[in-house]
Amino acid sequence: MAYTNIDDPSAHFQVELYTGNSSTNTITFSGNSNMKPDLVWNKRRDVGYSHRLWDSSRGVTKYVASESTVAEATFGYVSSFNTDGITFGNNDQSVNVSGGSYVLWNWKANGGSTSSNTAGNITSTVQVNSTSGFSIVTWTGNENSSATVGHGLGVKPDMVFFKRRNATYNWVVYCGQLGIVGGNNMFAYLNLTNAAEQGAGFNFTSTTITPTNGAPTNSGLMLAYCFVAKQGYSKFGKYVGNGNANGAFVYTGFKPALVITKPSSAVGSWSIYDHKRTGYNTIDVWLRANGTDAESTSAISGPDIDILSNGFKLRSADNTLNANGTTYIYMAFAENPFVTSTGVPACAR
Repeated sequence: MAYTNIDDPSAHFQVELYTGNSSTNTITFSGNSNMKPDLVWNKRRDVGYSHRLWDSSRGVTKYVASESTVAEATFGYVSSFNTDGITFGNNDQSVNVSGGSYVLWNWKANGGSTSSNTAGNITSTVQVNSTSGFSIVTWTGNENSSATVGHGLGVKPDMVFFKRRNATYNWVVYCGQLGIVGGNNMFAYLNLTNAAEQGAGFNFTSTTITPTNGAPTNSGLMLAYCFVAKQGYSKFGKYVGNGNANGAFVYTGFKPALVITKPSSAVGSWSIYDHKRTGYNTIDVWLRANGTDAESTSAISGPDIDILSNGFKLRSADNTLNANGTTYIYMAFAENPFVTSTGVPACAR
């Protein structure tokens, strides 16, 4: 049985839908636990606008965009991260126009409280949630191939998102731990559809990350979101497509609230699915991290996935999700563990 130390995943991750009002707009999260977010990822659903990502380490006025190479920008979209939600104070089309439809994906780190980390030969600033396996790391890079940066997790990360903050560069997503072809140095670009690539220099330990010595991962002001799998709460892995509408079943050990997939051995988008935007199986409402597109059911042919009590199942033969023989990477976060620490099972949708 898939027991867990996290009986209520909503204490660490929540999905929230909201409607804009072109004024001060306080969004109160609807999960079982009150959760003050530390990483908020926003996307307008009904019209094509850019993604927005804020975190409490950099401050609520600073944002980056998952589909873009642009540097970090400063603007007052967000007024505050609250004890159980977020307040928008701006009527911009991308975050809070009257009648606009939006989704938020939200993670808890350490309530905005950071510390200096000297585990590496570059001092970093970290904010860590060791229970859920998530840390926010900032540092000043030096393009040195032997540079090491402390991440604070105490366990080797499974997936790390790198973004240079003060210059125009691609997002780099380290995924070598996931066992995809190419070994421990594999990475993909969050803002592009390119297949995963081999990159020299990545080396990750339980205390540090060794980014490559290039400008996208270790030059200027740097940001990294680091994740490690926690039983019953999060999973990072791979699956191989079969080109059939009766597609692969991916076991996670929990009922997912969020699933993000990406072809790693072929060109294809980062597809984002969650348990709120449709609310029932099958899920065919699609957003992509590497594009500004509005929510769509037409980008992939047929229904896409089912969310199950212990994982997700592919329901499309589309190349973006389930081409025969193609390897895909995924990340998933829980709505409920398959079985709680007291033996309570999750219910199917």
